[in-house]
Amino acid sequence: MPELDKSRGFIPVSIALLTVSDTRSRADDKSGDILEERIKAAGHHLAAREIVADDRDLIIAQLRRWIIDPAIDVVISTGGTGLTGRDVTPEAFHAVYEKEIDGFSAVFHAISYAKIGVSTIQSRATAGVAGGTYLFALPGSPGACKDGWDGILQWQLDYRFKPCNFVEIMPRLEEHKRRQ
Repeated sequence: MPELDKSRGFIPVSIALLTVSDTRSRADDKSGDILEERIKAAGHHLAAREIVADDRDLIIAQLRRWIIDPAIDVVISTGGTGLTGRDVTPEAFHAVYEKEIDGFSAVFHAISYAKIGVSTIQSRATAGVAGGTYLFALPGSPGACKDGWDGILQWQLDYRFKPCNFVEIMPRLEEHKRRQ
């Protein structure tokens, strides 16, 4: 399954962490804490951590601030990916994407299905790229955050992962702008 090429050096990336919630605070943000712990344990840099309300415009504004920040390579969010009226994270992410990473949702659902069965259908986990920044939206449950990180992101954000990973193509994400 996952294989690391030990001849390649680890390249840490700078990750901003966004919790989308009307009720969470830093004191009880278990999912944010899980992701922060895993980000740091993997050797990456936590560049920022914020909590915003379930509001499309607020989420978009925060994403845009981080997308234009050259010190941030990746944004990971938790929360707001369900089906209720307040769950607007996917809509906000789609509003800023230049390209969607369709496979992220498919793989997330495969991992989730193995654990919670057909209930995974209620998640709208999504990922994409904007301004050379990777954007990943995970559900708000601690289990879903563990699944998203442990099953996908820890590998794809590791330059040593074979046969390919997100880090090795980071320098090429905006090559279309250089051709103009």
